[in-house]
Amino acid sequence: MEFDIRHPILEWMVTVYDPALLRTFLAVAGGRSFTVAAQQLGISQPTVSQQMRRLEDEVGRPLFVRETRGVRPTEAGEALAGFAHRILGAHADAESYFRTSPTRGRLRFGTADDLAITQLPRIVRQFRRLNPQVDLELSVEQSHVLTRRLAAGQLDLVFVKQPSVEAGEGTLVLRDQFVWAAEDAEPFVKEEQVPLVVHRAPSFTRRMAIDALEAAGRRWRVACTVRDINAMLAATRAGLGIAVLAHSLIPADLQKVEIRLGLPALGAVDFRLLANPAAPKPAVEALTTAIRSATLSAQAPLGSR
Repeated sequence: MEFDIRHPILEWMVTVYDPALLRTFLAVAGGRSFTVAAQQLGISQPTVSQQMRRLEDEVGRPLFVRETRGVRPTEAGEALAGFAHRILGAHADAESYFRTSPTRGRLRFGTADDLAITQLPRIVRQFRRLNPQVDLELSVEQSHVLTRRLAAGQLDLVFVKQPSVEAGEGTLVLRDQFVWAAEDAEPFVKEEQVPLVVHRAPSFTRRMAIDALEAAGRRWRVACTVRDINAMLAATRAGLGIAVLAHSLIPADLQKVEIRLGLPALGAVDFRLLANPAAPKPAVEALTTAIRSATLSAQAPLGSR
């Protein structure tokens, strides 16, 4: 396969050590013979000798010692063998990267809103840079709505939150712990009922919070019902009540309050990618890789549903 050395990465590799010379060198070193290398590569022995002289000139050291039945690498030759394997491996990776047909098409992607307002812009930016010919159709909704739309064939890939289970569906991106969060714990210390800021039903975190409080014998009330993460954060920051958020996604201006208020422990949450089997596989795999490689920021202003 031919490759275009005009790309700076490939041009640098070729300028430093010509891959063709390195391949010949490894053939000689492996077979301990110029003749064997020539047969293996399908070139003449004089050509092999000429290439090795060129490589020795570039390296500035002898690479082989002649023996009765062939040659053996010098100390410099042994060192170059290790470098040659790595250089040729990197060269193959670069050639594959720049020669592979770009991923194309349309990808219908859905994400939970708390992930969309922080992590998603960075992830999509990286994805777009590497896959400029994939058109994204983005939906931002609650997790249960996204999973329903995925099952109906309306979406190709969704990034959702689910109760943590050992054998969950899809690709696990992050396993986290739910916590109680508020702007400040002190205003709620003397309240007889725990004031909750929760999503509208159906909501698994709403159900989990209520079940945990009732199991602990704590009284509660719904102080504020919200439709999305922005409303939840606004209500919590305003001091209307206590929200349930994933630990890694608590905003910097909110704090955990379960210890100060004696609130019960909550369950774990899984951030998962679920794919439609009929979706375009290359595009799904590309975005899945981008999301899995991203690090969720502990200070991102997110919430959980």
